[in-house]
Amino acid sequence: MRKKPLVRLLLSILMMALPAISSAAIIFSIGFAPPPLPIYEQPVCPGDGYIWTPGYWAYDDVDGYFWVPGTWVLIPEPGLLWTPGYWGWDGGFFVFHEGYWGPHVGFYGGINYGFGYVGVGYEGGYWDHDRFFYNRSVNHIDYVTNVYNKTVVVNNTYVSYNGGAGGITARPTAQEEAAMRDRHIPPSAVQVQHRQTASTNRQLFESVNHGKPAIAATPRPAEFSGHGVVAAKAAARNYAPPTARGGAAPARVPEAGRGNAPEPTRGNATERSAPAVHANQLPPLNRPTYPGGNSKAEKQYQQQQEKLYNKQQQERQKLEQQQEQEHQKLARSNPTPQRQQQLEQKHQQQTQQMQQRHAAEQQRMQTRAPQPAPERRR
Repeated sequence: MRKKPLVRLLLSILMMALPAISSAAIIFSIGFAPPPLPIYEQPVCPGDGYIWTPGYWAYDDVDGYFWVPGTWVLIPEPGLLWTPGYWGWDGGFFVFHEGYWGPHVGFYGGINYGFGYVGVGYEGGYWDHDRFFYNRSVNHIDYVTNVYNKTVVVNNTYVSYNGGAGGITARPTAQEEAAMRDRHIPPSAVQVQHRQTASTNRQLFESVNHGKPAIAATPRPAEFSGHGVVAAKAAARNYAPPTARGGAAPARVPEAGRGNAPEPTRGNATERSAPAVHANQLPPLNRPTYPGGNSKAEKQYQQQQEKLYNKQQQERQKLEQQQEQEHQKLARSNPTPQRQQQLEQKHQQQTQQMQQRHAAEQQRMQTRAPQPAPERRR
């Protein structure tokens, strides 16, 4: 069994340091977006008193993202609705905002989880006193009589996070902000068990399923086999391997033979900087500045500096485009983790070689700087 006491301690400290908001925000990774939502169908509702809780990508600090299947959950008490958790980009890292129960549906990042969770509110049902009514147009209902039909317009983007590059740009509405101030109940014990069970199933890790989990949804929490369990029909069309989402590799401790994968900063703890894996991770080139000087030698040196800057800038852009094309090509071939790792090692080597070559060129250029003319004595 893997033991991660230090990471769990850091996460506990970070959670205590976070402001008291409607749902706890747990910092998991930096610059490494969750995969898009897979395409799957909803299992039939087990009976009255259940509500659909959509599937989502959770994070394991050793093995990366894993899918927590969507499932039907017994509502803890009459009048409560489920606000799904969501990933959000905040200040340079991704933060997961835990879902919760409350009298109104709050903000869940504008993520279209489907089955009534269209990004704002919940179109899958409503309470009438102590009885819950189900919208059959978005739910798979066979054994419940308190139903109705209401057409819901669905815009499937499969994007699973808010903010950042490629993320949903939604912000809380006035109603959602008011819902965030309601009384909230954290996920039930069976929901916690559901997530923990998912974290032990290798088939649910992105490194194994490549965005198409074998168990996408279940009729009841923590029941991952048997009648009614649904597999994903496909990965989203916009699925890309981890290294092509945000330009960073999964957060994991480097192992022998895996190269020097970058280690993210977690929370407010500053860790040692790691070598860039991709050209787009390098800091911007410093454009040459000219302190002055009108002599022929000084003007010639300024031209040489500008020429070198433009050359290195073009080489960076060319390598960025090349690496991005290779990521896209690999994503179309349903790659194994080994092939992904081999490509990452290749890209890291390319990036470091270019960085070292550019540094040497800049040093040689500095040696060519014309010496200032000696001051004349009066």
